[in-house]
Amino acid sequence: MNGPELLLDITRLMRRARHTTPTGIDRVEMAYADYLSRHANDRLVHTAMHPCGWHVRLPASAAHRFLEETARQWRGDKSKSRQAALRLWSVLCLTSPRFRWPAQVGRPGVYLLLSHTNLERPAAVARALATERARLACLVHDVIPLTHPEFARAGVAEVHRRRIETVDALADLVICNSQATTYAIGAQINRITRGARLLTAPLGVTPMMATAPPSTPQATAPYFVMLGTIEPRKNHLLLLQLWQRLVAQMGPARAPRLHLVGRSGWENAHILNLLERSSALHGVVTLSHGKSDREVAALLRGARALLMPSLAEGFGLPVAEALALGVPVIASDLPALREAGGGAPDYLDPLDGPAWLQAIRDYLDKDAPRRQAQLGRITAWRAPTWDDHCRVVLEAIDRLPATALRSREANLAI
Repeated sequence: MNGPELLLDITRLMRRARHTTPTGIDRVEMAYADYLSRHANDRLVHTAMHPCGWHVRLPASAAHRFLEETARQWRGDKSKSRQAALRLWSVLCLTSPRFRWPAQVGRPGVYLLLSHTNLERPAAVARALATERARLACLVHDVIPLTHPEFARAGVAEVHRRRIETVDALADLVICNSQATTYAIGAQINRITRGARLLTAPLGVTPMMATAPPSTPQATAPYFVMLGTIEPRKNHLLLLQLWQRLVAQMGPARAPRLHLVGRSGWENAHILNLLERSSALHGVVTLSHGKSDREVAALLRGARALLMPSLAEGFGLPVAEALALGVPVIASDLPALREAGGGAPDYLDPLDGPAWLQAIRDYLDKDAPRRQAQLGRITAWRAPTWDDHCRVVLEAIDRLPATALRSREANLAI
């Protein structure tokens, strides 16, 4: 066995076992679990953190079973993910904080925190690192609650500030999902210039999304798709107002359909009220959640384009997922989305309603010149892979010093 033990924290996946549809962050944890099981299984240890703050090494067989069942659930297959998660929670909750599964003597470890879960609890993270004699590698997905607090739930900006302070104090390797996130976090933390490594590693596309079957929905009218949690930052309101205009101009029978796919988030009452009360949108705009990967991919396959008018993003995984399926994308002109989509999509100012309306009209005909031009650009676009991402990260981990960069106590009052 070469290299340090890899302590993969899967607390977030365990917490979200009841959800049939993964978020982008869920996909990240699962992608790492899959890659490490294939390429570094001899040094992989699954861990989770108890709600009271102690961490536990999970039994390998139970952890693998849970991850397999969760992947099945996301695909839309019959799954026992919840039962498998309960088995892990029983191990976690019944294990005394005084008991520790023994680490391999003399073997250094790296604790992998790939979601923001528990980063707001610096003392708990520091205890886990001290117990395992491990260094910390964490993945920062965005700092949007700090740069755009107006889009966050009440209190989340303060929670995220504590998370970034934990990264600042404890991390030996900080993985960023885009150059945009790297720049943003660089403005928020101090320690990076004093030793911890900052690594930009764009996220991959889930193979299931990249190899989806042909479209199955029987559409009687052209349609567009928007993926993402229903929250103000995603800018659903712009599209709903544009669809009201399209219905007024074209009539409900001829207007294109809009499929919104995503769970309900926060501070979205105005969006849901408009959907419910606007007669112009009834039967033209649909909202759904809980779709499997297969269902989402099939829906995308038949769309004129994916629409992503976000006001702020850390990476923009739906852009890459749509392009991997050969589906055109109309997206906000944001640095993170340009990183995800390269030169393929049409990029627009997220506040320029007339430009979005014109683009949607230009894509109504599947053979329209503007749409065909993007389809041509997509042929030159290469889908990023999780293997590429994880290989870069694992190489960076294996180059870390054998001990933590500095005393934990010097960086954090525990």
